[in-house]
Amino acid sequence: MDNPAWRSIVPCMDQDCDILIIGGGLNGPALALAAARSGLRSIVLDALPADTRSAPDFDGRAYALSLASTRLLDKLGLWESLAADAQPMNEIKVSDGRVSDARVFFGLHFDSAEIEEGPMGQMIEDRHLRRALQDALEVEPLTAQRSGVTVIAQETGPAGANVTLADGTVLRARLLVGADGRNSGTATRAGVRRTGWPYGQTALVCAIAHERPHGGIAHQLFLPPGPLAILPLTGNRSSIVWSERDAAARAIHALPDADYLDVLRPRFGDFLGPIELAGKRHLYPLSLSLAKSFVAERLALVGDAAHGVHPIAGQGLNAGLRDVAALAHVLDHAARRGEDVASSLVLDRYQQWRRFDTATLAAATDLFNRLFSNDNPVLRLGRDIGMAAINAAPTLRRGFLREAAGLTGDLPDLMKP
Repeated sequence: MDNPAWRSIVPCMDQDCDILIIGGGLNGPALALAAARSGLRSIVLDALPADTRSAPDFDGRAYALSLASTRLLDKLGLWESLAADAQPMNEIKVSDGRVSDARVFFGLHFDSAEIEEGPMGQMIEDRHLRRALQDALEVEPLTAQRSGVTVIAQETGPAGANVTLADGTVLRARLLVGADGRNSGTATRAGVRRTGWPYGQTALVCAIAHERPHGGIAHQLFLPPGPLAILPLTGNRSSIVWSERDAAARAIHALPDADYLDVLRPRFGDFLGPIELAGKRHLYPLSLSLAKSFVAERLALVGDAAHGVHPIAGQGLNAGLRDVAALAHVLDHAARRGEDVASSLVLDRYQQWRRFDTATLAAATDLFNRLFSNDNPVLRLGRDIGMAAINAAPTLRRGFLREAAGLTGDLPDLMKP
């Protein structure tokens, strides 16, 4: 009892783990693995069945991981197995989208050769990333996962946090983490309010196979209804994130595959040759959603549970993984000092670190979407002049490139070289 941290240790002796994580998507398992590096035990609660999470078939979804995010996955011991299925993004081309053939290029050009660290990011399919996280959870002795369970209640207090499952099971921990998406039940039950608004846009997401190689080049075309991203996957395949007005997106999504491609082709152009679908199609209504607080008593929010932004910059998952790395950093340093890792002082450090950055990202993506999702000739001229100016300024271009790679700001330990 000479240990100054005894007041936080004694109440936790009858608890099931150190951290209960609600949400078994990507951020939740990543946090459990990161916390295990600090000797913290976690249980991940997932509403979906285990076989759904680990399904090997390709459903068309993929992510643009920043260099900082791949560093995190590498330090968690995952990247070695993922690298063979990842596609480096060597260049990014951003254009107004009025030119349908990307061989004719007007706009911004970012080349990974301009930074010393290598490719600015990697494209990875959802199925590969989920499987790697699930496999790692199964073999890590400090992590456990309960799949197909629903949380119906939660309580937090000075002695810890507990959740009640639909079957009546009660689990106890020192800290509760919500990683359960934009409609986070964890945040709602904690009384955390949100701010935001719908964009009146819906993202059509799919993967395509094409005749010509993409060369590891990602394209962002700005069209009046919304942006169209063409992101390189392994082989002659690309991931498409295509935003349209809500009604138009629903109508396009309802079309048969052949007619769907007929709508996409004029927007896509023919620079990669003939195209065909490779995987399922998805539809995601777009909105801005920002939690007014990322923490509460013995509770923290990560990923979309804390912030949901427009996919215009492809930073949604990267922002979530940065939350994971920052929270793991704060918990690790607190544990080393003998602090209660779930105290308000510790959790406030996490919030101070991440809330300003995510609010800035939300404002930036909101502004870019409003600026580019229109065909106003005055705005079009202004944005084209702005892109040309940045393209002609190596220092500015390099700054944007490092930002996209996640290399700016105060990096958590798990995202440092």
